[in-house]
Amino acid sequence: DRGQQIFNDALAEFAAQARNPAVTALEARLRTPVRVAVVGRCGVGRGAVAAALTGAGVTVVADAGCADIQVHVVAEALKPEARAALRAVSASVATLVVLNKADLTGADRGGPLRCAERRAAEIASTVGLRVVPMVAHLADAHLDDDEVAALGVLAVTPVDMTSTDAIVRSHHPLPADLRARLLEKLDRFGIAQSILAVADGQAAPAVVRQLRACSRIDQVLECLDAVAAPVRYRRLHGALRELRTLAAQSGDDELDVFLNGDEVVIAVMAAAVDVVQASGLDVDRGDDADAHARRAVRFHAYARGPVEAMHHRCATDIARGSLRLLGRAR
Repeated sequence: DRGQQIFNDALAEFAAQARNPAVTALEARLRTPVRVAVVGRCGVGRGAVAAALTGAGVTVVADAGCADIQVHVVAEALKPEARAALRAVSASVATLVVLNKADLTGADRGGPLRCAERRAAEIASTVGLRVVPMVAHLADAHLDDDEVAALGVLAVTPVDMTSTDAIVRSHHPLPADLRARLLEKLDRFGIAQSILAVADGQAAPAVVRQLRACSRIDQVLECLDAVAAPVRYRRLHGALRELRTLAAQSGDDELDVFLNGDEVVIAVMAAAVDVVQASGLDVDRGDDADAHARRAVRFHAYARGPVEAMHHRCATDIARGSLRLLGRAR
């Protein structure tokens, strides 16, 4: 969201100087976080995914109708009803698919997470959307001293891990209620990963970091940011339309100068770069005159090709911003 942040900061500075209530109101509205709705059928872990995203600072809303992005949670496989729901919604709402319970996907070559990555890639190829695996309940796991000590006991004296019942009911020196507590918090996969970390000499904070890494929350956030790039870009252009209308209706020359200034043009370019990079295109981010010239030529040509409307606009914005930067470099 680099481009929108640059624009927001520039607009906030202008609004403070101009003292125009309409500009101030728009600036405040533009800072509203992107809203995310977590959906999916019962039993796939919607609540755990929503809690993990909320804990990571994402604005999660209960009403899917007022969300900017939909996170559709599935588990194990994409059921026909989920596929139908994705077809119905993804055309109008930016959508990310989360393959939750990745630890239960299968014990294929490379372990369950690698198996889940392959499953996610297969699903993505059939729905044309980003699909990312996740073990949501591990994203915000916390361990107290008793639990870390219990994991140390399990590292020295292994417990039967063949099933959840075996973990709790098998004969073992660690009290069954403590084993049940670990199982409820971490499940079998989380217990196994924690035992390995504790056996390696890691303290509680490092074990929690390991669990977070296993949850794949950072990859989910990265994919969510990519899905949000077009949302932020459209929001920025909508704000520009409102501001240009306001400048024309009020005859505000200072606002007109601001909107055509280098800082706004470059901010819009940065937002456009986020969009095209999220779609898989590489963008030269060099900051010298030659890089600006190459980028301007490349995206001017790209805009003239057979591309969808948003990418045409993005390419035009990147070319325009690159020319401004080229002019400043010279």
